[in-house]
Amino acid sequence: MLLIDTEDRAAMKLAFIVHNDFLTPRVMDLVRNAGIDYYTRWDRATGKGAGTEPHLGSGGYASTNSVLMIAFDDHGPLEKLIAAITASNISDSQRQADSVEALFLAESAIEKPGSKLRLSR
Repeated sequence: MLLIDTEDRAAMKLAFIVHNDFLTPRVMDLVRNAGIDYYTRWDRATGKGAGTEPHLGSGGYASTNSVLMIAFDDHGPLEKLIAAITASNISDSQRQADSVEALFLAESAIEKPGSKLRLSR
């Protein structure tokens, strides 16, 4: 991840947490326990990940995912969240499709000039 950090702009990291909808209570506990009370969440997201079954919300693939997007000014809570997700995935014996995935905005940075956010490369 490339972060821009100058006097004019505050460097931020953007994380996407993708998980099966039935794991939402556990994921929200992990987020809260990491001291994070800010996020955007999309429920009933459909799609298919590499090496997993589709989550299409109907028919034979009736499950759906939830997606959390979290922007971090302070990287401490992000590191706590990564550690919590990793520990949770390791401690639970489950199918890969039932694990929580954390994805990070790669080779980009979030710039915060003033009060507006914009994506830059």
